[in-house]
Amino acid sequence: MQATAETTQRDARTTAQTAAESSSRAARPVRVLMVGPSLDILGGQAVQASRLLARLHTEPELEVDLLPVNPRLPGILRKLQAIKYVRTIVTEFYYLATLLARVRHYDVIHIFSASYSSFVLAPTPAIFIAKLYGKRTVLNYRSGHLEDHLRRWRRTAPATMRQVDEIITPSGYLVDVYAKFGLRARAIFNIIELEQFHFRERGRLRPVFLSNRNFEWLYNVSCVLRAFALIQQQHADARLTVAGYGPQRAELERLAGELNLRHVEFVGRVPPEQMFGLLDAADIYLNAPDVDNMPNSVLEAFAAGLPVVTTDAGGIPYIVTDGATALMVRCNDAEALARAALRLLDDEQLATEIARRAHAECTKYSWANVRGDWLKLYTTLARRAVERREQKAAGRRQ
Repeated sequence: MQATAETTQRDARTTAQTAAESSSRAARPVRVLMVGPSLDILGGQAVQASRLLARLHTEPELEVDLLPVNPRLPGILRKLQAIKYVRTIVTEFYYLATLLARVRHYDVIHIFSASYSSFVLAPTPAIFIAKLYGKRTVLNYRSGHLEDHLRRWRRTAPATMRQVDEIITPSGYLVDVYAKFGLRARAIFNIIELEQFHFRERGRLRPVFLSNRNFEWLYNVSCVLRAFALIQQQHADARLTVAGYGPQRAELERLAGELNLRHVEFVGRVPPEQMFGLLDAADIYLNAPDVDNMPNSVLEAFAAGLPVVTTDAGGIPYIVTDGATALMVRCNDAEALARAALRLLDDEQLATEIARRAHAECTKYSWANVRGDWLKLYTTLARRAVERREQKAAGRRQ
């Protein structure tokens, strides 16, 4: 009798505790920890993380923080980040320690992800530490290398990705790639802050060009330079601004010299808030990647009224309609890139119509359009966590 009474009291306390937790969770905001790069790593992933974080901070039903995968180490440890190889080791240890200390305090862990070794160093530990604490997880995969990544790492990458609750990508392109490997993903678009851009109808275009991709092989900035050399044969006064940074800078500057290019300016790393001026000053945007997903730079050109000439790499055909919102050519075809640019210079009506349609296309990337998708995702995952705990508590009482 006494044991039965004690069991009944314990079950009653468990039921009351579970009910109190559910009520408390319903009353307070959902706590989200974003795990991703800070703007110390300047690229599309960091820009999107920063924009999303800023927008989510305005939502009263959420509490959102960022845990950078590239933390600035405190005190004397920061000096170690200046030493090659040592930097990777000490940063990774600090990152892991921070994950272990902070993940437990949140309901949903939103993990930004690139590919290959980056996937191992940053997203993978976050996924398994979140799982250790029983947290809901979102893998926000953003790399155009996905198919190659899954094929090369077929024994580990797909299995790791199956541990998360939701896989979110910025485009239908990666959703389709995931489906080839039996993985389910959903698309939530990148954010473009339309109100920050000055949309300018250019009328007759000047031969003033802009390229804004980092200097890595996959973005093939060398193709832009080769195309510009052909353009300059027709327009001696043509100008090109090349924004970006990376390991190929010296090689690209050397190529510009070998091609005898004039009026080419390498402006280096440009913070997001300074890109608006460069976009406004140019008349045509040139983009020539060999691998890509959903480049922010193309969407930002759309927002600024800048006609785009681009290659058809990866997910670009998912956001560009050739002849309607941009002119699109095959990858690594400098001659076709130059011909398309010259066509825009010669056809004012075509350039104007493309710019207008591209700007109208930008509305789907506004916060107003994607806000509901993120809020629903977070609240649904948080609710699932509560329901799972309640089911476990009910199972213990039976």
